[in-house]
Amino acid sequence: MARRSETVRGTPPGILLIKSIRGKEWRQGTYRYVVLLITFIAYACYHASRKPSSIVKSVMDPDPKMIIGKDPWPVGEIFVKEKWLDSGINRTRKEGWAPFNGTDGTSKLGEIDVAFLACYSLGMYVAGHLGDTLDLRLFLTSGMIGSGSFVVLFGMGYFWAIHVFWFYLLMQMIAGLFQATGWPSVVAVIGNWFGKRKRGLIMGVWNAHTSVGNISGSLLAASVLEYGWGWSFILPGFLIILGGIMVFLFLPAYPEDIGFPCPHSSTSSVYTDSTDEEAQVERGNSEQRVTNVPRNGSVSRRSVGLVQACLIPGVIPFALCLFFAKLVAYTFLYWLPFYISQTAIGGEYMSVKSAGNLSTLFDVGGIVGGIFAGYISDKLNARAIIAASFMYAAIPSMLLYRLYGSISQTLNIVLMMTAGLFVNGPYALITTAVSADLGTHKSLRGDSRALATVTAIIDGTGSVGAALGPLLTGFLSTKGWNAVFTMLIACALIAGLLLSRLVFDEITEKMCKPRPLSSEEQSFAAPASQPLLRDQRR
Repeated sequence: MARRSETVRGTPPGILLIKSIRGKEWRQGTYRYVVLLITFIAYACYHASRKPSSIVKSVMDPDPKMIIGKDPWPVGEIFVKEKWLDSGINRTRKEGWAPFNGTDGTSKLGEIDVAFLACYSLGMYVAGHLGDTLDLRLFLTSGMIGSGSFVVLFGMGYFWAIHVFWFYLLMQMIAGLFQATGWPSVVAVIGNWFGKRKRGLIMGVWNAHTSVGNISGSLLAASVLEYGWGWSFILPGFLIILGGIMVFLFLPAYPEDIGFPCPHSSTSSVYTDSTDEEAQVERGNSEQRVTNVPRNGSVSRRSVGLVQACLIPGVIPFALCLFFAKLVAYTFLYWLPFYISQTAIGGEYMSVKSAGNLSTLFDVGGIVGGIFAGYISDKLNARAIIAASFMYAAIPSMLLYRLYGSISQTLNIVLMMTAGLFVNGPYALITTAVSADLGTHKSLRGDSRALATVTAIIDGTGSVGAALGPLLTGFLSTKGWNAVFTMLIACALIAGLLLSRLVFDEITEKMCKPRPLSSEEQSFAAPASQPLLRDQRR
């Protein structure tokens, strides 16, 4: 008993309080729902806190001819047209915010983005290994509170009237390091609780937190922008801090610490076939704690190194694919509101805030794309084929959006959501189901904790591309948006090509897989096999 207490991390205090009030133990299915809900909210908070910088770009570095004449949604209309005035109450806003309102303002905003994402991607490799070593609940809590604090400090630059570039650069760099704690941690927690059965669909639905966070962050930042751009950072910053407190109180990171078997532990029968365990849960046979299987706590599970994790088959190809896929996705994340505000749609320009509201529909398409990609990959058991197919489909969708998105608002919305579906679909699939599959690969034999490390390698490599995309966009946009979309299309093509070997392997495996016999063939084969069985009995 003493040995077990040394290898477990205990139940979160909020859950202990709820159980003491209810007076009975939770079932395993209940814990799974709690894990899905809390990690969903947690990472939605992460993404909500990243969105303000894209909303305030056109306020810090505005077009000198364009100023705002109406209140945005939710105060006024949802999509507000731009007023072409040269004086009045909004004259101050069109002057921008030093040091971002000069001739190099767009480039400096791009440098801010790349500083954040560079620190995020570099911190990811360290955070992944720490996530497999430390208590995931405490690690995630500290990351959320730290990230929120520096997002708030960035916004305080408005109220403190700070016009020094290095201040904003430093705040974003530190915030990026804290943000790196999020993704490896939440994917590892989900991987700890769920086996491979329907993982693509479950994580596709769960991955909607990315788009939900982008949408809520955009709307929250836009709703308070009229009171000063600083509030657009402060509110999302406090939101993620509150999310960190929620994680500390209620997130059970490891099933074995609460008395349930881990789906990937070699000491559990589930390791041999993780689909069996989840099938039992559906039949109600795994709802209670299992007492006849010897288990150790989560502390006893050893972590793997970066080199060992890189050698897991498929990690490097998917990581390189995500480099280009995330470059495309994050260029839209950081620059789509700015692009919309600078593009005449139906012959009319939108306000900065309305452009931010409209850009959220790209993430609505992303939600559908993530779920769709996960569902199909589960049905076909072909992660690489689906990811590559979506990347190739993203090419014509982005081209059509650039060529015809400015014709009318309706067409812009349809094409934007279509592009979001195909751009975010493979990005969501690789960072969730694929990472969890590889992090619990059979070569690890269930004793190793590699979920956070593998997730960090894949998403960390992708985040390098995510840092490069907005930076290149800052420079290419000065030459015209056609140059930006050409870059995005080329990256989508490369992302699909990088999976060619894995796609070929999956196709070969399916072609060589024996075809199941029909009922007539089975009835014909049965009599022929009976003499052989009698000979074996003799």
